[in-house]
Amino acid sequence: MRERQPCVYILASGRHGTLYIGVTSDLLARLVQHREGLLKGFTSRYGVIRLAWFEMADTMAAAITREKQLKKWNRDWKCRLIERCNPEWDDLAISLGLPPLRTIEGTR
Repeated sequence: MRERQPCVYILASGRHGTLYIGVTSDLLARLVQHREGLLKGFTSRYGVIRLAWFEMADTMAAAITREKQLKKWNRDWKCRLIERCNPEWDDLAISLGLPPLRTIEGTR
């Protein structure tokens, strides 16, 4: 993965939990911001910090177009998209080099 590359991503609070769709040019930096609660709003309020799915794009315009498309999808479609490549809803940020999320009351 290039250091800075347009990307659309889906975060989840847990398996089949609350979902958030976002876009960024630096996925690792954005994931750290979400995990540390530096982005006040929806994700910090609902604990949506697990990277469930992501897709790289050639341009930021393409990433934004894809983000808008996904935001229009119904929840079942979004869950199926995640489960095609991540059936266990694992935190994909670990495969990108971030440490595992801390366990809180039995959650992964």
